[in-house]
Amino acid sequence: MRQYLLSVIEPSEGEPPSTREMAAIDADVAEFDRGLREAGVWVFSGGLLPPGTATVLRPKDDGVLLSDGPFAEGKEHLGGFCVIAVADLDEALEWAGKAMRATRLPIEVRPFR
Repeated sequence: MRQYLLSVIEPSEGEPPSTREMAAIDADVAEFDRGLREAGVWVFSGGLLPPGTATVLRPKDDGVLLSDGPFAEGKEHLGGFCVIAVADLDEALEWAGKAMRATRLPIEVRPFR
């Protein structure tokens, strides 16, 4: 089994989903999560708070420079992720398609080294 990271890509701008839309998305994501667990492919998953809550550490001389906010400003940001253990890329892409439909957002798929 190989492990794959399924990254949920959220827009940094624009209107968030309405309360009704978000309730439907939450239900679909919960169903997706149940499916992963029932299939035995779930390793770990989680949602992330907005990029403004991030702290970035950078090397500076012999010390560390801390800064608030995201590493890079952009039109999109990482909104959540899921690590799955599946046989191959094709199976990872199948699960990513299910995640895309549940979240209504783009999903990036990457294998672990």
